[in-house]
Amino acid sequence: MTPRGSQATARTSSEARAVARTQTLIKGEHGTGTVRRTTLPGGLRIVTETLPTVRSATFGIWAHVGSRDETPALNGATHYLEHLLFKGTRKRSALDISAALDAVGGEMNAFTAKEYTCYYARVLDTDLPLAIDVVCDMLTGSLIQEEDVDVERGAILEEIAMTEDDPGDCVHDLFAHTMFGDSALGRPVLGTVDTVNALNADRIRRFYRKHYDPTHLVVAAAGNVDHNKVVRQVRAAFEKAGAFREPVAAPVAPRGGRRTVRAAGRMELIGRRTEQAHVILGMPGLARTDDRRWAMGVLNTALGGGMSSRLFQEVREKRGLAYSVYSYTSGFADCGLFGVYAGCRPSQVHDVLKICRDELDHVAEHGLTDEEIGRAVGQLQGSTVLGLEDTGALMNRIGKSELCWGEQMSVDDMLARMASVTPDDVRAVARDVLGQRPSLSVIGPLKDKQASRLHDAVA
Repeated sequence: MTPRGSQATARTSSEARAVARTQTLIKGEHGTGTVRRTTLPGGLRIVTETLPTVRSATFGIWAHVGSRDETPALNGATHYLEHLLFKGTRKRSALDISAALDAVGGEMNAFTAKEYTCYYARVLDTDLPLAIDVVCDMLTGSLIQEEDVDVERGAILEEIAMTEDDPGDCVHDLFAHTMFGDSALGRPVLGTVDTVNALNADRIRRFYRKHYDPTHLVVAAAGNVDHNKVVRQVRAAFEKAGAFREPVAAPVAPRGGRRTVRAAGRMELIGRRTEQAHVILGMPGLARTDDRRWAMGVLNTALGGGMSSRLFQEVREKRGLAYSVYSYTSGFADCGLFGVYAGCRPSQVHDVLKICRDELDHVAEHGLTDEEIGRAVGQLQGSTVLGLEDTGALMNRIGKSELCWGEQMSVDDMLARMASVTPDDVRAVARDVLGQRPSLSVIGPLKDKQASRLHDAVA
């Protein structure tokens, strides 16, 4: 039997743990907003960036689940679920959900990625309570009925078909498979026709209950918002829905690394009767938590991030071999990708790939000039600031940062990290990343002789 005093002490301790914790993470200055975070006792995190000078607000909820959390049989379930949360709740029909935002001129949408999912609404600041109510209702009260699953299956199959009809988009899925094989990162976010047809309401409901617990969610709001009001409204919406199954729970930590196996020197070709051949030449990149990502950003910008970049100048400006040519990076929890994309006439594929491979090899061995690095740093800094000029971009930044890193970085700190990149930093990351044997993905109408020559690009 526990003494009465011990019971009182335990109850007091539990109550103390159940108090919401609020922190100011970034103090607004130089035109930037104040960023605050509140962690509710049930494990839900709420982050806001307050900008009193704007008249809009964007509200979003980020879920710690993406396509890499799916088994092969569940491939496409995360994206399928994203669609279904718009189909109706206990309070609202699908029409009610869309009409509520349309009636105030708002915008509402969602997107699914390999490691997270986001639902958001952008409205006038005076309509923020409506946006909070609707989006929270969708996340906590979705019905996921069999008839809605059947109807939405057709829309998702059409979305898959639309992607298949766009080889410039489809080649990125092919490159992920080339690099990661049949692992979760190598499978398409949308799923396949077979896996989508095999999913049913019961399997999707189980997936929903497992991954949409408040401990797996981050709420983010940016614009002319009052942090305390947002917290009260979100907390009321989740409590009313009975979403806090555990009164005291800790948020899940940012996704840890699992060291996904990445390929080198692989090539995959899909024959299509297209006017252009679409190619991606690339290699393993950096995880999103790698401190070298700032130098990698500078390297990527100088190589293929703009009209003054090496690849754009060599492939398009000097030779006119492609209209679209660029490089990009993708960072995941444990690994990453670096790729060079080009769309060109099938007869020019070998020449384009040779130029791209020669440039990558040259930069891996000799690095970039100081002038190129300076220009790339300036381009990165400018595009970063200009890209944060609307409340949607701000919401994306703070929501993703909280979910993926568990911390916030001010704009000034980001600019300082970019400015601190040295030529030696860029040379080192170029040697480490570009010095690897590349892999290649191609979609286009290539003949057997042309296809056999493509092996030169990955030799």
